[in-house]
Amino acid sequence: MKGTNSSNPAGFILLGFSEQPRLEKVLLVAISIIYVLTLVGNTAIILVSFLNPKLHTPMYFFLSNLSFLDLCFTTSIVPQMLVNLRGPEKTISYAGCVLQLYVALGLGSTECILLTVMAYDRFNAICRPLHYGVIMHPRLLRQLAAVAWSSGFVESTLQTILVFQLPLCNHHRVDDFMCEEPALIKIACVNTTFLENELSIAIVLYVVIPLGLILVSYGCITRSVLRIRSTEGRRKAFGTCGSHLVVVVLFFGTIISVYIQPKSKYTQNHSKFLTLFYTVVTPSLNPLIYTLRNKEVKWALRRLLWRDPHQGEP
Repeated sequence: MKGTNSSNPAGFILLGFSEQPRLEKVLLVAISIIYVLTLVGNTAIILVSFLNPKLHTPMYFFLSNLSFLDLCFTTSIVPQMLVNLRGPEKTISYAGCVLQLYVALGLGSTECILLTVMAYDRFNAICRPLHYGVIMHPRLLRQLAAVAWSSGFVESTLQTILVFQLPLCNHHRVDDFMCEEPALIKIACVNTTFLENELSIAIVLYVVIPLGLILVSYGCITRSVLRIRSTEGRRKAFGTCGSHLVVVVLFFGTIISVYIQPKSKYTQNHSKFLTLFYTVVTPSLNPLIYTLRNKEVKWALRRLLWRDPHQGEP
């Protein structure tokens, strides 16, 4: 490509779904509704986990962290997306793009680690029940949460600096609805092999390895559960882990589909919908998944809404 600008342009044009104006109108309504549900659902999870003493456990401590993360994650992306879907202007300022990439990368990386930590919690709860209270003590919980959050933003800082040091082409047209790293790399006017290799290493560290650890944890959990003679005991054990496993499949499945797939016009359009799914839809589904499969959360929500301490008590 000819002509490059400095690495500090005035702003970017987020193409998104601009070629399909009718689809944009549908998405504007759908995403607005989903965003409200995300805010309400995740806020409710945080409140019941904090206000209900019965939910002051490691599982709900990490679930509250996940809900807070999802609130921040969607808020870093959706408001700008709604503005762009609403009218002909599809622009985002340079500073806004930097901030969006930094926050989204940081929170996305944090979620990968946090879901791994939650799998470790379930492993100890089922495979080491007699020592669970000793292993998962409050200090360790805070340390694990701190590691998840700090490691995510360390990775985000590195990636963001590397991306915005690239000289960019004059058109500044980002073929996505948000400032995402693969889309920004494509508008660089230099060889990006080094950055693409660095991104591959990051994917291994923050996606492949965490997913592998989660699968190993669930392999051990499955083996322990199958040793339980009681059918009711097995059902309860699997039910405890079912919600987390569904969230893992949804999140990691879409992340892998977006970042590890062949490059073509078809896959780019397909990738936009997958990115839309894990940035907008998945955070709204998490509270629903945990609520539907968990009697304790449903009881706590009823207590919070109706202010009756004995209403539906399990």
